[in-house]
Amino acid sequence: MIIMAESAHGTLRTVFLAPMVGDFAARQWGVLTGSLLSLFLAWLMAPWLGARDGATLMRIGLLWVALTAGAEIWIGIALDLSRQRMLEDYNPAQGGMLGIGMVFLACAPWLAAKLRKLTPDTPV
Repeated sequence: MIIMAESAHGTLRTVFLAPMVGDFAARQWGVLTGSLLSLFLAWLMAPWLGARDGATLMRIGLLWVALTAGAEIWIGIALDLSRQRMLEDYNPAQGGMLGIGMVFLACAPWLAAKLRKLTPDTPV
């Protein structure tokens, strides 16, 4: 669900925002809006996940990061993007902020559970 939502998010960003602010700036803004989108999806899924302890929630977040990174690579290859172009988004020296977005994604299930006040005592 996150990959589908982020793919739609990326398409909308490319079609509507990039022509106004440029591709790279749009990708930087996309990290912020994509992080908020992933937090919203984690918030929606938090009760369904059934996890209540921080360690499990962080493992779920790390799984999401691994799956997202795999999807990013697969989509980049499918779009015939160069390795340099794909890594640019992760390189803070070049203004890339996707690494920050991935850290946020890793924490999203835990943060969503906190926002929903889900604890080990909360019934599923």
